[in-house]
Amino acid sequence: MTRSLYLSNVRLADGQQVSVSVVDGRIEALGAHAAAAPDAHIEDGSGALLLPGFVEGHTHIDKSNWGRPWYRNEVGPLLTDRIGNEREWRKTSGHDAASQSLALSRAFVAAGTTRLRTHVDIDTDAGLRYLEGVLATRQAMRDVLDMQIVAFPQSGMLIRPGTVELLGGALAEGADVLGALDPALIDGDPVASLDETFALAERYRKPIDIHLHEPGEIGAFTLRLLLDRVEALGMQGQVVVSHAFCLGALPERERDALLDRIANLRVALLTSAPPSRTVPPLKLCREKGITMFGGNDGIRDTWSPYGVPDMIERAMLIGLRYDLRRDDDLLIAFDCVSDAAARGCGFNDYGLHAGARADLVLVDAESVAHAVVARPKRRLVVANGRIVARNGELLKS
Repeated sequence: MTRSLYLSNVRLADGQQVSVSVVDGRIEALGAHAAAAPDAHIEDGSGALLLPGFVEGHTHIDKSNWGRPWYRNEVGPLLTDRIGNEREWRKTSGHDAASQSLALSRAFVAAGTTRLRTHVDIDTDAGLRYLEGVLATRQAMRDVLDMQIVAFPQSGMLIRPGTVELLGGALAEGADVLGALDPALIDGDPVASLDETFALAERYRKPIDIHLHEPGEIGAFTLRLLLDRVEALGMQGQVVVSHAFCLGALPERERDALLDRIANLRVALLTSAPPSRTVPPLKLCREKGITMFGGNDGIRDTWSPYGVPDMIERAMLIGLRYDLRRDDDLLIAFDCVSDAAARGCGFNDYGLHAGARADLVLVDAESVAHAVVARPKRRLVVANGRIVARNGELLKS
């Protein structure tokens, strides 16, 4: 594998024409006068826009139907309908978490994603089988995709005895983050559910990423309980609240008080910017210093037929959901799938600067705003200093 790479004639977001020298998988120099290492492979960027590798902050690669025959969705409208339907389908359809997660991961990389956080179902039907499949994918993709795995109790935790022990096993086997789900509306006891979640996280010294679909006052009640535990246990900066639909539906005074606590406790927020649900206020969160970032959620699974493994498209959807029209506002949308997502997930050595891991994407676009709206084919993708895709196609290893 080539360890030195030199990209010449590329543009930064501010229009500056630069070159990039990459040595041993990291950016050694970036600027108008960056020199190539003696043994470097040289690529002429032809004036293309240089972007950092994209970050997928929240997806479910273990359950995707990507590349398989169309799944006919006839599931009921409730969250519990979708959970039960998916659990039964995965048991009876022959769906394989290993092959499906690998196919989707490869598609992510081809489209420029080099860091990814995925939630993986842990339940009493499957045990750790889905985790084992995704661990195999992480190992196979380790040189080009930095993957965090969240052990996620999709079917609930307290309501399915044995799940707590399985989650502990998942964390011991290699999951990086502890997941949780709707402590009030799924587990039925938010105090006991959150106590168990934080006890597990403390025992295994893992951060937490909780799905909080709970609406309005119920969601606000759960969120207050969660923030109490973050503060009491000193877990500032170690918790992500995914979706947090309640923050888009509360009265302004109550919402702002919660946002102030979220900011003070350095809790991050994740949104997929769904058009059908209320969402946390993106600009206000940023003004308060809250890290808010983006993700696809499920992609072509039994929950939803939508989604593609393309983070520029997700940035566009974030822009649409939040009415981001100005060029400077579209930079916010892109930040949600780049710097903010790396920060929210805790991916280190990220960005376009000397010393960062060399995860680079070239696109034919006049600006970042143009790229978000036009979603051009990725001319070149570099992951960990290695050219891995050209013109939207993954290269053979």
